Amino acid sequence: MMQLNALSTRPFIGAKDYAVSARFYAAMGFTVTQIGPTLSVCVNQNVVFYLQDYYDKAWIENTMLFIEIEDLDTCHRQIKALNLPRQFTGTRLSEIKEETWGREFFLHDPAGILWHFGHFINT
Repeated sequence: MMQLNALSTRPFIGAKDYAVSARFYAAMGFTVTQIGPTLSVCVNQNVVFYLQDYYDKAWIENTMLFIEIEDLDTCHRQIKALNLPRQFTGTRLSEIKEETWGREFFLHDPAGILWHFGHFINT
């Protein structure tokens, strides 16, 4: 079996309104650095992704990312305190849900990207 010896995974996500999405991720605590006229890199500790000034409705509405969180309750409280749905049209935040595998909550960004924030049950 091949060993990747990877250092990171950095997905590319789109934005319906690039400037609004950049402000949204900055409000969430990401450092948003523009690296080209239509591309930024967003970094918050070990979570890194590229934000593109590109929108395709079908692609955006089917983009999901999962972040494994050590302390899900604290993370949820912190995101809830940002009051993102009042600041950014289209943003939605769910409550924490209990699943058979662990717990999670969901956050939709202004374009419709679905973020899963979760914590796995140790097995």
